[in-house]
Amino acid sequence: MVTLIAGWHNQQLNAQSRNTRPGTITSEQAPVQTDRQGRVMPNRPVQSSGTDSLKHRDNTDDSITIYFKYFDSTRIRFLDSSVSDFSTRYPLPAHYITLGNFGAAARSLLFSPNLSPGFDPGFHAFDIYKFRIADTRFFQTTRPFTELGYMIGGKGEQVINLIHTQNIKPNFNMALQYRLINSPGEYQNQNTNHNSYRLNGNYQSRNKRYSIYGIYMVNKIGASENGGIQRDTLLNDYRFTNRFVIPTRLSGDGNALRNPFNSKITTGNIYGEKTFLVRQQYDLGQRDSLKINDSTYAQLFYPRFRIQHTLTSSKQQFEFRDDFVGAGKVSAYQNYFNTDTAFPNILYRDSWSNLQNDVSVISFPEKNNLNQFIKAGITHQLVKGTFVNTSTTDRQFYNIFLTGEYRNRTRNQKWDIEAIGSLYVNGFNSGDYNMQIEMKRIISKKLGFLQVGFQNVNRTPSYIFGNQNAFPVTRPDNVRKENSSRFYGAYTNDAKGFSLSADYYLVSNFSYFDSFFHAAQYAPLFNLLHIAGKKKFRLTKVLNFYSEVHLQQKTGSPPVNIPLIFTSNRVSLEGVYARNMLYAFGVEVRYYTRYKADDYSPFVGQFFNQNDYTVKNRSEINAYFNFRIKRFYAFLRFENLNTLSRNTGSLGFNENNFAARHYPQQGLWIRLGIWWTFIN
Repeated sequence: MVTLIAGWHNQQLNAQSRNTRPGTITSEQAPVQTDRQGRVMPNRPVQSSGTDSLKHRDNTDDSITIYFKYFDSTRIRFLDSSVSDFSTRYPLPAHYITLGNFGAAARSLLFSPNLSPGFDPGFHAFDIYKFRIADTRFFQTTRPFTELGYMIGGKGEQVINLIHTQNIKPNFNMALQYRLINSPGEYQNQNTNHNSYRLNGNYQSRNKRYSIYGIYMVNKIGASENGGIQRDTLLNDYRFTNRFVIPTRLSGDGNALRNPFNSKITTGNIYGEKTFLVRQQYDLGQRDSLKINDSTYAQLFYPRFRIQHTLTSSKQQFEFRDDFVGAGKVSAYQNYFNTDTAFPNILYRDSWSNLQNDVSVISFPEKNNLNQFIKAGITHQLVKGTFVNTSTTDRQFYNIFLTGEYRNRTRNQKWDIEAIGSLYVNGFNSGDYNMQIEMKRIISKKLGFLQVGFQNVNRTPSYIFGNQNAFPVTRPDNVRKENSSRFYGAYTNDAKGFSLSADYYLVSNFSYFDSFFHAAQYAPLFNLLHIAGKKKFRLTKVLNFYSEVHLQQKTGSPPVNIPLIFTSNRVSLEGVYARNMLYAFGVEVRYYTRYKADDYSPFVGQFFNQNDYTVKNRSEINAYFNFRIKRFYAFLRFENLNTLSRNTGSLGFNENNFAARHYPQQGLWIRLGIWWTFIN
């Protein structure tokens, strides 16, 4: 039996990921108890057995204890066993949109500036599909645990997800994760093929003084680019009810067949990333022991001072290629993209290698509280760039930066404080810095938590905005450092099932693209307010309504276009059938107000600002049926029911929404996903 304690999968990672929005709303779900055969049991209050606090485990029992910690975090988390929310197992959050195909370039509907100082190549259109260091999970498990996931969708779409973890020894755990995203798409030359691998492990010596963590991670991104359809009016033409025959702006008709096993990219972006990280720690502290019974003692160790070394080596490659040689290629580039660069074969490629050495010291003021510490460190970084098919010479430079952190997560949760800072004192990004302070306090169990914070970031714009490389980008003459300030707060009441949050941004020297090949910078200071609310309404014993609403408002006329309102809602009938099937079925509705959506440049992999085309979409409607029986999970979804229309002369799912100009979304899309867990 798997005892999996349900928890919100997308909880805010304050310490582990600085790219996560600190104002993101989170929630908790009640644990679901099951017996040894996986049947759902009614919730009962926990009874004290009166035995020792440390209990011997029966290895013959068909159960498992498993938990994990994210990299650079001390907080224990548990796997999610709920079936209500499909997004916990789907890489794309509800507020993300793609260019019409799973695996295609994607962006958030919510304002999310880059708040990471230091070197950055500048290619982020596919980041949401990648494994990251920050979301690496280090497990502890009493038995080998495996989860196999497989999802199939329309037109041959498929997703494979594998997770396996086991403790080689009680103090040595290894974990392997693999994910494949393959989707031929609904339109020509839209196929995607992503492969991600991650192997990680952690070991602690028997005396608990020495620890080592290792991560090896590979992300391979392959996405064909069609430049959008040639004319939006073709969607209403009865001859093109089969969307695959609509002519597109790139690759002509060279990809005439849809093949789910075709991973070749004739025209599109191919990104690759390999990362190796090893972190070693040595602790000085105090030994102790805990009496279990008259003859047994548990040996304890309380760290007071830690020396830590982290070595990170990564290689990244960003490539756009167009090997299509059919007729009309030159005229297509001239007519649709206003450029004469359509050579028989086009190749733009940047390759980067990055080596970082970090040495830190950490002090723990309280011997039995690892969630309170003071950290100081220094990092040396070496970066080398190689550019293909360009006169730009290779680049090599370095950075030296200081880091500091104070974290205190109190036992009574009266005041939780986290303060972090980094300053680039020398090198290519000299003068970049990040400082952030955040406080969280529990008001009461009935009233919930209050969280407030402030962050200020000064950063060199991403390399593609201000430096010559292999991509044909026209850049501004004088690129200045971006400066972003953010004030944020959140109020969470788990007892009432709701959360409120607010983010207030002040941004100057905002870097952006304003056309297919032109980068720009907006110098004036502008501000933007983002308010969000999330609530679970219990309508009946088994009927629930989940609602999430975001309001965004900017001042002035900065090159930032966002919907005023975004909302995601779900009506869900949830319960237990025949004692062992946990189910949830209902309807999802997602809506955002009309706005001038960013265009997309496939050649440089960037979304860019525009002000002459407005996206006016219908509300997106999805129906779903999810269930779990013992260790088996299944998700069945009917997406984009809102596309039902007679716009082509006959009834069909052909009233497509748009992600951007010339980029229609999919029609009716059916997805079936199964996840199966195994315990050895």
